[in-house]
Amino acid sequence: MQIRYATDLSAEQYVEQKAWRKARLDDCPIHPEGGCGFCKNGTYRRKYPEGTNVARWYCKMGHTTFGLLPDCLSSRLSGSLDEVEAVIETVESSPSQEKAAEKIRIDIDLPGALRWIRRRVHFVSFALVMLIELVPSIFAECNPTLSSFRCVLGVESVLPALRSYAGSYLHILPPPLGFGPPPEQKKIKKLHFQHSTGTDPPLKKR
Repeated sequence: MQIRYATDLSAEQYVEQKAWRKARLDDCPIHPEGGCGFCKNGTYRRKYPEGTNVARWYCKMGHTTFGLLPDCLSSRLSGSLDEVEAVIETVESSPSQEKAAEKIRIDIDLPGALRWIRRRVHFVSFALVMLIELVPSIFAECNPTLSSFRCVLGVESVLPALRSYAGSYLHILPPPLGFGPPPEQKKIKKLHFQHSTGTDPPLKKR
């Protein structure tokens, strides 16, 4: 289970300062009354950014591990939230996702690049729509775009800042912003126009 580690550090600063060593989780999120064998359980390593570790705790009674994910890192996606935000910004400022893919993922073929981009766009757009509904006092007039949220918040990095505004909803918001399940992409069913095979017609009498 992922839990928010509130910090203003960038991903680079987080790694440079080894900030996971300062992370603290005093009480078990499942058993705040104690008695569950809650204890520190080292760290786990993330591939990107290189050298990143996340502090971890373990509840023996609940058989659950908790990782304190800093505000700068993406949930369930590699890399930082700033990197995800840069992808979305490029898409928002490009005439098409294909043009954006040509700038962002020149290392892979276009179909793969589009799948990579669309996954991030879908996740972030879904989270922004949810926040407009969940926090109308702040985001009611926003469109589900980073540029619109940036104007309201007055910050450069929107996604890391949203972790604090959405603190009580992170468990239901999708990654990479929240810690909830990924949103399901609706699959369009193919329409079949061929008639089903029926019984054979009666034989004509001669």
